[in-house]
Amino acid sequence: MTNIIACIDGSTSAPSVCDYAAWASQQLGAPLVLLHVLDRALYPQSSDLSGNIGWDSQEQLLDELARLDEKRARLAREQAEQMLDAARQRVQDAGYPEPETLERHGNLVETLLEQENDMRLLVIGKRGEDSTKPNQVIGSQLESAIRRMRRPVLVTPTAFRIPRSVLLAFDGSPTADKGIDMICNSELLRGMPIHLVMVSANTDAHQKQLAAAAERLVDSGYEVHTALLAGEVEDALLAYQQEHQLGLLAMGAYGHSRIREFFIGSTTTTMLRRCTTPLLMLR
Repeated sequence: MTNIIACIDGSTSAPSVCDYAAWASQQLGAPLVLLHVLDRALYPQSSDLSGNIGWDSQEQLLDELARLDEKRARLAREQAEQMLDAARQRVQDAGYPEPETLERHGNLVETLLEQENDMRLLVIGKRGEDSTKPNQVIGSQLESAIRRMRRPVLVTPTAFRIPRSVLLAFDGSPTADKGIDMICNSELLRGMPIHLVMVSANTDAHQKQLAAAAERLVDSGYEVHTALLAGEVEDALLAYQQEHQLGLLAMGAYGHSRIREFFIGSTTTTMLRRCTTPLLMLR
């Protein structure tokens, strides 16, 4: 688990992904890899067109269609190389060390899973280049990647802004406890004040859980503010974040309580749609 891997494509999110990935690489002191995946569904390496035309079609037509597919694939590879070169130059121009570039042909999620053993953090934009519909505010493969990855995922908005403060959602579950451990043992959020927020009933048990988690963060050197809120998880967290102008939202994915419900099904899409800051999902 050494590399920061940033997903680069032709979307408007790509510059922001570069910037956030370079920032994370500096924070963690970890090498940065810029990854582009050429979708094999759109650009197959070879085409069998024999079943796609009528019985009376000429072999010349088959050859021409195959040449067109090969040309499309070649142009897509050239475009991918240009995108990676531009991303690498952007990172270097910002004063960061030269990143590694990696081009793969296949499926994005499958490729990310193949890279997972060497991955410390995945950085991916909220919108991909296939997000073409006007009301489509998240990429078509984003949720699949989040569900299947077992590494932290940083989902970036279109515009880059260095995070200066953090909202950390906490629910007292084992998953949330692991998230606290990850933050205590990581340099990614070091130096930022953390607002530790629990959305649940105001009971002595929950107050004690919140205080214990805050103490662990304080012992690791963080400035910590705590809040125990009522209401719906999404509304309460986003309202608190906006009120306190917190630059990054972090939480553990797939817990065992209301936070888990918050991440499963349509609620995940709602949160990704509504959150306007970077969203760090701790795994």
